[in-house]
Amino acid sequence: MQLESTLTCPACGHQATETMPTDACQFFYDCRNCGTRLKPKPGDCCVYCSYGTMPCPPVQIDGKGTCCSVIV
Repeated sequence: MQLESTLTCPACGHQATETMPTDACQFFYDCRNCGTRLKPKPGDCCVYCSYGTMPCPPVQIDGKGTCCSVIV
């Protein structure tokens, strides 16, 4: 399982590599460059699944639709 994912802001294209939480889904992420608040696209459980280079740990292990229910 890979715990780092690079998020790409859809508004400005800024990229940031972050460590994903293993015990919760990250529903919001504020771009460090332009301040845009990212939230998951419809059908995705977290910002990593929508904007990251790697999906969140629960999806990596069990597949899409199996993400944790705790949101941060």
